[in-house]
Amino acid sequence: MVLRLFMFALLYTCFALGANAQGLDALRVGDMEKLIVHPAPKDLPEAAFLGLDDAPRSLSELKGRWALVNFWATWCSPCRKEMPFLGALAKDMPDLAVVALATGRNPLSQLTRFIDEAGVAHLIHMRDPKSALASQIGILGLPVTIILNPQGQEVARLIGDADWHSAEALALLDAMMPAD
Repeated sequence: MVLRLFMFALLYTCFALGANAQGLDALRVGDMEKLIVHPAPKDLPEAAFLGLDDAPRSLSELKGRWALVNFWATWCSPCRKEMPFLGALAKDMPDLAVVALATGRNPLSQLTRFIDEAGVAHLIHMRDPKSALASQIGILGLPVTIILNPQGQEVARLIGDADWHSAEALALLDAMMPAD
């Protein structure tokens, strides 16, 4: 908690000093150094997915709130390592929709077993068995995480795994998501 308060103080100091036009470059440290913040939001193609219950799902249901969408697979070791950080992030930032989008061939039994073992059932889980969206937006490897604004547009992308529950990640996400 003390470290998080320190990071918030650092964040506001950076804004006061005019770190850059977006105020984010100074916060891109640690794992967040890999985060690519787009100069303008990017529209995403409409793609249909499945829930763990085989019900139709889509990213459009996230519109109206900030979202972090993690493309992952059960066979991807860095993805599996990253999942507990995403789970902790979802608990600490309830206003942020944290989506675990299993991409490609991931047998449902393996998905549910891993989700239960990792303790991340509280995340929003979607499946994209044919990698439809991943192919359309140029995701060539896993894991990849995209951040969506409330309009459903991609505003940032991080290639590779990251500690999404680190003080750096929390400060950066807080800075990206203006208070309403």
